[in-house]
Amino acid sequence: MTTTGSPRTTPARRPHRTTAAPDSGSPAPPAPAGRAPFKGRLAVLAVTLGIFTIVTTEILPIGLLTRIGADFGVSDGTAGLMMTLPGFLAACAAPTVTVATARFDRRLMLCGLVALLALANFTAAAAPVYWLVLLSRVLVGVVIGGFWSIGVGLAERLVPAASAGRATAVIFSAVPLGSVIGVPAGTFLGDLAGWRTACAAVGGLAVGVWVLTALALPPLPAVRATSPALLRATLRGVHTRFALLMTFLVVLAHFGAYTYVTPFLERTTHLATAATVTLFLLVYGVAGVVGNFAGGAVVARRPRTVFGTAAALLALATLLLPVLGREPVGALALLVVWGVAYGAVPVASQTWFAKAAPGAPEAASVLFTASFQATLSLGALAGGMVVDRTSPAVVMVLGGATAVLVALVAWLHFAKRPAWPVG
Repeated sequence: MTTTGSPRTTPARRPHRTTAAPDSGSPAPPAPAGRAPFKGRLAVLAVTLGIFTIVTTEILPIGLLTRIGADFGVSDGTAGLMMTLPGFLAACAAPTVTVATARFDRRLMLCGLVALLALANFTAAAAPVYWLVLLSRVLVGVVIGGFWSIGVGLAERLVPAASAGRATAVIFSAVPLGSVIGVPAGTFLGDLAGWRTACAAVGGLAVGVWVLTALALPPLPAVRATSPALLRATLRGVHTRFALLMTFLVVLAHFGAYTYVTPFLERTTHLATAATVTLFLLVYGVAGVVGNFAGGAVVARRPRTVFGTAAALLALATLLLPVLGREPVGALALLVVWGVAYGAVPVASQTWFAKAAPGAPEAASVLFTASFQATLSLGALAGGMVVDRTSPAVVMVLGGATAVLVALVAWLHFAKRPAWPVG
């Protein structure tokens, strides 16, 4: 889950509380005290690299959108389907895979999903026609939904209890690092050797992660199961429904605009080279890491402040881009603001879901993943329809207007209702 966009947990310094949902088939038996053994840390690294590779694969087309579109002779909006399809499939796969494989060994499931990710990247790299690229993105969507629902809560089964919080934080750090390292590196490689080489390189990384996952993870037999009835019951909660609404609006605002940030930088800001676009995306990613950790540090205590501030800053950046973003300095400054703002969104949204359903953490995680990915796709699709009929600048304005609505809804909701208990 992009989650271009994908969740992370509360800070590692509070190991007794994480927002990540434990896997439904992964009970949390008492773990031995002390530092995590080497193999446990290696297993955590395998899961972290798996998420890193997934995040990189999911949002890599943002940096290569115009190149892939030009290669196949399709418009920017049609090329944006590479972002739309994985999100819709991930939204379906999150509950489906979780329920259907609730009794399967989680190690085997993760190995199978990483292998499918490698296949998807190699298929895209070799695709002679655009529809085959889209087919590869369907496979990516299945991987996103399945891996997120199963893998993100495994830390407490891989390391001793005292290390579980830090291990979970490490796993979720793969989300911003995918934006900071994975996507700019892939975009840079695509500039040097072509977008197919970039896809093949990510496929090679997935193969390496598969080997590490197979060797480092212990058997993880499933015990408990998340049922459709539990998911329906979780959806009936008032705070859960509000979390769904807020996730829908803010992800729609972000991905409706950010999917087409490369065309904006090329056509409105008139950046001279592809390398400059890559540099701007890298700066955005670094700002996202800052926002991710800053938001995670305070979201448990001030969820309204984090979400409302993030939405307001996102609105400010996207609304001003068509005005101040015509010059490189203005565009870069606003991308920093945008990155910091959106970096806090996944952790805030995931925290709200977890607090809304404290008795069913995995059900909350499945709902978060499904809603996040579905809206990511809808935002990319809506942005594509707009950009094909108008311009990238108009997409930025519409994204900013939606973000303004997010900020207003967040503040009005908490003005009328007390926040849920923290605990």
